[in-house]
Amino acid sequence: MRIVATNPDQTQTVGKKLAALLQPGDLILLAGDLGAGKTTFTKGLALGLGIKRNIKSPTFTLIREYKEGRLPLYHMDVYRLEDGGAEDLGLEEYFNGDGVSVVEWASFIPEELPTEYLEIRLNKDETDDNKRYIDFNAQGKHYEKLVAKLAE
Repeated sequence: MRIVATNPDQTQTVGKKLAALLQPGDLILLAGDLGAGKTTFTKGLALGLGIKRNIKSPTFTLIREYKEGRLPLYHMDVYRLEDGGAEDLGLEEYFNGDGVSVVEWASFIPEELPTEYLEIRLNKDETDDNKRYIDFNAQGKHYEKLVAKLAE
């Protein structure tokens, strides 16, 4: 499924709408170039989960935890793990835990990922700096149903 967002607010709105459908243990992988809107999308997820704190990119901390919403949100940026080290973070505890895990740059940790997840790819439009293409790729029946509900 593809959604076209014509401004950052719409990217956040898509994240907020998705948040209403999420359950404990859900795993969202965010892909896209730098500046494509991954953190903006995560801000929308957080709002939809009832998290009022400011959401910041976890680029230098690797993992930021937000526990005050309907579900905890674990926002991860594993870009710095391109050369390894993910096995020491205990990611499986997050992935199998009580919250929603959002992983940016998951392509750097393929061996750490479960077989089922929802990958969301954000791409910038080449002619409009505010426009984003948001593509959903569901891996597993649970995520296929989630995307179908989001499309309604």
